[in-house]
Amino acid sequence: MSRRGRGAESGEAKVVEVLAASTRGPLKPKEIARAAGVATSEYRRFKRLLTGLERAGKIYRVKGHRYALSGRLELGPGIVSLTRAGDAFVRPDAGGGDLFVPAKNLATAMDGDHVVTRIESRPRGRSPVARVIKVLDRARETIVGTFHGSRRFDYVVPVDRRLSKDVLVPSDAGGDATDGDVVVVRLDSYGEGRVGPVGTVVKVLGSLSDPGVDVLAVAHGFGLSSDFPPSVMAAAQEAAELGMGQVTDEWVDRTEMLVFTIDPADAKDHDDALSVTEIAEGRFEVGVHIADVSHFVPEGGELDIEALARGTSVYLVDRTIPMLPEALSAYVCSLKGGVERLAVSVFIELDPSGQVHGRRYERTRVRCSDGLSYEQVQAVLDGEGSVSPAVDQAIRTLDDLARGVRALREQRGALDLEIGEAQVVLDERGHPVDIRRRERLESHRLIEDFMVLANEVVAGDMEARDIAALYRVHEPPSRERADELRDLLGRIGHRLPKRKSLEPRDLQHLLLAVRGRHEAALVSTVVLRSLAKARYDDKNLGHFGLASSAYLHFTSPIRRYPDLVVHREVVRSLVGREPPRVWEPGELASIAQRASAREQAAAEAERASVALKKVEFMERHLGDEFEGKISGVAAFGFFVTLERYFVDGLVHVNSLRDDFYRLQEQTYALVGERGRRTYRLGDRVRVQVTRVDKEARHVDFLLVRTLANAD
Repeated sequence: MSRRGRGAESGEAKVVEVLAASTRGPLKPKEIARAAGVATSEYRRFKRLLTGLERAGKIYRVKGHRYALSGRLELGPGIVSLTRAGDAFVRPDAGGGDLFVPAKNLATAMDGDHVVTRIESRPRGRSPVARVIKVLDRARETIVGTFHGSRRFDYVVPVDRRLSKDVLVPSDAGGDATDGDVVVVRLDSYGEGRVGPVGTVVKVLGSLSDPGVDVLAVAHGFGLSSDFPPSVMAAAQEAAELGMGQVTDEWVDRTEMLVFTIDPADAKDHDDALSVTEIAEGRFEVGVHIADVSHFVPEGGELDIEALARGTSVYLVDRTIPMLPEALSAYVCSLKGGVERLAVSVFIELDPSGQVHGRRYERTRVRCSDGLSYEQVQAVLDGEGSVSPAVDQAIRTLDDLARGVRALREQRGALDLEIGEAQVVLDERGHPVDIRRRERLESHRLIEDFMVLANEVVAGDMEARDIAALYRVHEPPSRERADELRDLLGRIGHRLPKRKSLEPRDLQHLLLAVRGRHEAALVSTVVLRSLAKARYDDKNLGHFGLASSAYLHFTSPIRRYPDLVVHREVVRSLVGREPPRVWEPGELASIAQRASAREQAAAEAERASVALKKVEFMERHLGDEFEGKISGVAAFGFFVTLERYFVDGLVHVNSLRDDFYRLQEQTYALVGERGRRTYRLGDRVRVQVTRVDKEARHVDFLLVRTLANAD
């Protein structure tokens, strides 16, 4: 059991036990305390426990200030995800299948809100139908949209089409906005019933056609701001100036060690660096050196509070919104070449097969000899470039060791879905000039292998020493999802073992079997959709995708808050050998939940910014024809990803005039009722670009003809 609070966990268990055993229904706090044997001197702490359990959605307060178990009332907390139709699905915090919430049952809940739902019906073969009864936390205080003025009233139409309600703007709350401006509006009221939300314009971003306004609108739409409060900027500057002056012999001098970073060519925040030393015949010590952000960002200070609120750095298509001010993220914390920097280093002893034989931790002072790009390192590996004899040899040794580490991970069943990613090339004004599939080099794999290894080593040590941590968890597919996956694969001639739960190796063997075949896209997509989303948790639930029994994030504290939390405990317990920290009830779980939510918002913002530029790029290709593959199928049509430009567009079902097509969900296909012509995920087609809508981030294609699939 973790040291995050044996007393807290036993207190929580006692509360659950008392409420579960109650024959009188919901109980008052004093009644629960009496039944649980809580001493009078501990009552105030006990009340805080009840509040924490209520915030977490584990218990629920009803009329008369009485508490009941959420399960007894079929209540539960979860995150809202709105559909374009205005309905929603709620992902329960406790896991399991999503709940369907019709638009009329949403009350004032918006996309991303943390809510409590009550299950109202359980239709056979479909998701349970629920109603939102309480909003616990609002995902947004502002909305970005297009301002429209009229004689009677002003209003803002949200850019995010999932937000179906316009925001009413009182006549004196429009500021300097004029018709057609993209604005940020603060929500003063979330509405109720038929009354929509009401807000005040707080910022005018400009016209959607102005350079950079489109991406700025995306950033504000997801609550992302590149501007830090003045007090946070001042704190960062003070930390940068004082931090290096407060270095003691606690940091081991490793400045003579050959250490270098490998990052994108335009990177400013260098979190991690590598070193390698041969320590015996067939044994090597790989140093994974991570920026010592914890030294500059004290827990509970202004910098820490701001970093927690942001959760992560965000990499939009034309800009980076950092988690920490640049004085830290791009300068004093960043492991820049040629200057002394502070790090937390884990030295891992390996043999060429990738087997770990030992590890040790240090707080270090390092001086990176070089800041290398992935392309430079790849040139060394290909024998087409050189940095220096010593660095070249270190790169080749690290690559050999990384291959051994990777092979061991693959042996235990780790998945490699190889999901494609778009790279948008912009000109100096921010306009897209090319879009291509981002290349995955062996140098990328090298870094990934050692970062994953370091994260696993730290997770294993914290688990073994009973140290509370924020774990990166990835749960196995639910039994329902596994059964659906078996059924679909069976229809296309592939089988999975018939056991209660799938193992990573089952899916790994399947993906290897279809690699290079025309159905590979279909299989990869359905496997991906069967998997849960990775998230943060204060409990170690393992990582299915990596086939890892313990995993966390340690390697990027400049840009991810969970890594910073882990760093503090590594410094305290694994370097300093002090007793692990004991957390307040629910505190670590709350950080995990917030970090997961901020990560999801960042990922959605990044995808949205790329989608904007894809649409802008396709404006110049109206009427042009391209070849592509069907990458998604829905009742209203199918999506095609172009092979040349890695851009997605929709072939609407109404444009398929030769037949009436219906969706076959089980096979991810549209099938004609009369001719039985089929359009299935992974099929190759030729399409024409017919329509582009930048505001909706949408491209329409017209099917020209189908193409032969090549194995």
